[in-house]
Amino acid sequence: MKPADQSLAFCSWSTQPKCPNCLIGSANDIGISRVQLHLNPIFESPEDWADAGKKLGDAGITVVSGMFTPKGEDYSTPATIKQTGGIVPDEHWQANLEAFGKTAEAAKALGLSQVSFHAGFIPEDDKATHDKLVGRLRELGDMLKDTAGADLLLETGQETAESLDRFLAEVDRESIAVNFDPANMILYGMGDPIAAAEKLAPRIRQAHVKDATSPPQPGAWGSEVAVGTGEVNWEAFFKALKAGGYDGNLVIEREAGEDRIGDIKQAAAYVPQFLG
Repeated sequence: MKPADQSLAFCSWSTQPKCPNCLIGSANDIGISRVQLHLNPIFESPEDWADAGKKLGDAGITVVSGMFTPKGEDYSTPATIKQTGGIVPDEHWQANLEAFGKTAEAAKALGLSQVSFHAGFIPEDDKATHDKLVGRLRELGDMLKDTAGADLLLETGQETAESLDRFLAEVDRESIAVNFDPANMILYGMGDPIAAAEKLAPRIRQAHVKDATSPPQPGAWGSEVAVGTGEVNWEAFFKALKAGGYDGNLVIEREAGEDRIGDIKQAAAYVPQFLG
């Protein structure tokens, strides 16, 4: 695996920036000059994010990948996101298709090779919906590859590793792969993240660095916590990535807590011990 200074990045949305200069300030505070950039603001708030790529580049910030958020997602509970997540709901499909076209154009303008998102829950017991999701994902993956030459990466967590592996085999696109998030496996109660990383190793093209504790009971959320204080066995996780030949980015994500910048800095200091 690459050393920390060549692999560590952080998710732009973790620091909730309102403009490129805000993100630059966060990067300077954290001490990391590589980011995964939330692309929706580029086309949803162009007055605030005009010339984002140039501004970030001039400040020495490298955008290593992008992220797309589909319309209509409700993360209030695991049950609500199961109904509203990703590109499964028909009511938002056309709007999401249009928004993803703009995402692909943003990825092209920024010269990105990867964009990640949550596709939604894979319905293995509903063939019609399952087949619909396969078709929609192929359409988005082909659009991104044709427009920007980039890969589309599915975030883990909303299904088991075995289910995701079967689904991607059916999608059958080399350009559609996995953004692996070990904490999401715990938050959703979808199995051991180490075993999942081993199962999905050939498909992993980006990894998130995030930690969590398990749901207190079925149907509830687990809790996102600072890296190194949750249930992810980081030594075993990085061993699994290394064994699978992983050599991509390690992107720190923090979506909770009162001191996100401090927690990202803590994660950046914690991770290098496992990369030697």
